[in-house]
Amino acid sequence: MSGGFVFSEKPIQIESGEGAYLYSPDGTEYLDFGASYAVAALGHAHPAVTEAVQAQAEKLTYVQASYPVEARTDLYEKLAALGPGDADNVWLCNSGTEANEAAMKFARSATGRSKIVATKRGFHGRTLGSLALTWKDKYKAPFEPLAGGVEFVPYGDSEALAEAVDEETAALFLEPIQGEGGIHPASAEYLERAREVTEDAGAALVFDEIQTGVGRTGDLWACEGVGVGVEPDILTSAKGIANGLPLGATLVQDWIAEEPGDHGSTFSGGPVVAAAANATLETIVDEDVPGNAARVGEYLRSEIEAAVDEHDLPVREVRGVGLMIGIQVKRGANRVLKNLALSEQVLALPAGRTVVRLLPPLTIDESHADQFVDSLVEVLG
Repeated sequence: MSGGFVFSEKPIQIESGEGAYLYSPDGTEYLDFGASYAVAALGHAHPAVTEAVQAQAEKLTYVQASYPVEARTDLYEKLAALGPGDADNVWLCNSGTEANEAAMKFARSATGRSKIVATKRGFHGRTLGSLALTWKDKYKAPFEPLAGGVEFVPYGDSEALAEAVDEETAALFLEPIQGEGGIHPASAEYLERAREVTEDAGAALVFDEIQTGVGRTGDLWACEGVGVGVEPDILTSAKGIANGLPLGATLVQDWIAEEPGDHGSTFSGGPVVAAAANATLETIVDEDVPGNAARVGEYLRSEIEAAVDEHDLPVREVRGVGLMIGIQVKRGANRVLKNLALSEQVLALPAGRTVVRLLPPLTIDESHADQFVDSLVEVLG
């Protein structure tokens, strides 16, 4: 019997972490350029988060969301103030897939419609509702039937959006930058067209910022950078929002919040998790962490491209925004990732079969970028 029958465990045991590094029990140091799928946004064991968690745990670990608690109330107010546009009504849950599941339910309840439009190559989670919005059959086939009424359109095709979103549509789900799909940024024109067609149809525009949010792309929210002026009706967030503690958030405009339907969660916004999120968001804003992600991300991408040219590395394309970067290699990405981990002690992630995905802590500097590029040259050269 194994406790890890769902995940295939890697041959690297981790005991501790600090900043951009993880450490095995024998003291081996690993440069973490995956941050466990963008979760460790401020790096491992960030002192502000650790202090906030310890202080809250000494006072109260949990009480249900119907009783006001300072940490949870503060988080509601922070997210309402920081959210894009008028999406300032906040629902808290435990993960990104729950945040998207809630967005799907809220949109259907508020519009009285059932049809959802999502995009090919998109990924929105693994619960049965969110999974129905996810494109790849390998994630869905063993668990069908899923929630119905979902229509997929090609990502980036404005005409297909205009044809698919109609007066039967409850919501359009979009990632401003597709992550799992291979790191594909949307154009500002595409997001603007998405805003137009949803407004015309009376449907909700949902931006899934589970991976792109809280500073990853150089702005607090990717829709503020990629699609300047494009404000969603609903925004979902998770991953780095509490720097390692489980939290998801669904931010909605007033017209959605007026008819949300009967929804709930036992662990909605627990005080300890909320304290971690408050510390994370305060640090991200006060220390201009998105600005660092923009600056170091541009440096990292340019150094990778220079190394590809100088060493004639087998790379087809380097793409992304801020510290969300995809390296499309000519050979399989998994072999590259294995060699980076075992030979160079550098951890990164796949995004499909041929893309090495980089989602490092947003606090890295140029020296970390140089270390990664040197390792990439060793592995691909």
